[in-house]
Amino acid sequence: MEQMTITAKVQIVVSDTDKVLLNETMSVYRDACNYVSDYVFRTHDLKQFSLNKVLYATLREMFGLKSQMTQSVFKTVIARYKTILENQNEWMKPSFKKPQYDLVWNRDYSLTQNCFSVNTLNGRVKLPYFTEGMSKYFDHTVYKFGTAKLVNKHGKYYLHIPVTYDVEENNISDICNVVGIDRGINFVVATYNSNHKSGFVSGKSMKQKRANYSKLRKELQMRQTPSSRRRMKTIGQRENRWMQDMNHQVSKALVENNPKHTLFVLEDLSGIRNAAECVRTKDRYVSVSWSFYDFEQKLIYKAKQNLSSVIKVDPRYTSQCCPICGHTEKANRNKKIHLFTCKNCGYKSNDDRIGAMNLYRMGINYLADSQVPNTVVAE
Repeated sequence: MEQMTITAKVQIVVSDTDKVLLNETMSVYRDACNYVSDYVFRTHDLKQFSLNKVLYATLREMFGLKSQMTQSVFKTVIARYKTILENQNEWMKPSFKKPQYDLVWNRDYSLTQNCFSVNTLNGRVKLPYFTEGMSKYFDHTVYKFGTAKLVNKHGKYYLHIPVTYDVEENNISDICNVVGIDRGINFVVATYNSNHKSGFVSGKSMKQKRANYSKLRKELQMRQTPSSRRRMKTIGQRENRWMQDMNHQVSKALVENNPKHTLFVLEDLSGIRNAAECVRTKDRYVSVSWSFYDFEQKLIYKAKQNLSSVIKVDPRYTSQCCPICGHTEKANRNKKIHLFTCKNCGYKSNDDRIGAMNLYRMGINYLADSQVPNTVVAE
């Protein structure tokens, strides 16, 4: 068994009075986080015990925080600093700009089938919420709630709850299907599986929409006004949400359209951003702007839920190598017309399909190297 955590997003129903109370609590919590952040940046002290000893009384008096809320502030700031140190490997002071509130399960908040109870500056309040899709999570023998985050988006209040549960590990010996997934621009994904069937998700409409966003962004940049900058921020957030939704839909379809115990094979695109240096400036945005990492993460957790696995392999020559005879040559691929023609055996196909076929082959080799007794697929 291994643990898996997903985030359940719940919309809270609030009255005008409750809005004022929640806004005040979230704003004060944010200000307290910034106060502690300043202290940590000066002292480099990331121990909750010592922070509590020095700042506890000050936070209670200056911000009017409850005892548990004060402890949550320490945990929030420490977690943010540790994330920065892990990713950037240097001391950088985080700034808490938007009102927020981190809630510890069964201390700052509790959730029943029809009521959300939360600790505020003026005591405990109980609020209704939209319960659709939440009922299964109340089996606490299976699901465990973690530290949630209360956020305000466009005047609506949401509770983001991390839900942890156990899933069975997918053993290599259980693999019954291999799917090679080539990602690109002409086709967002091209696939090739153990039944020797290919699949394509066209990228034409997505490419056009990204081009429209890029054009609008350039026009707004030229204006150099406060309203244009606000507009740029708004459309940037909208584009990010749209891209995440597309990645969600594509990854979900891939998992649902394949059986359990499937091995998905992706190219390792860790250095894709560096490829921008080799691409013409006018094509650079289209070539490297797609959120490949977000797609990978969504596919990995959805596959895990379906008792399947995802591996990443070396992407070199996957679109230049003939899957029939193995001949590798740059001239095999005509990028302009998206056609692969092997100079050795003459095999022809779509170049993205060739990439998927070679990734499929690498998945088969991965299983063979893992010494799986019952090889998955007939060649």
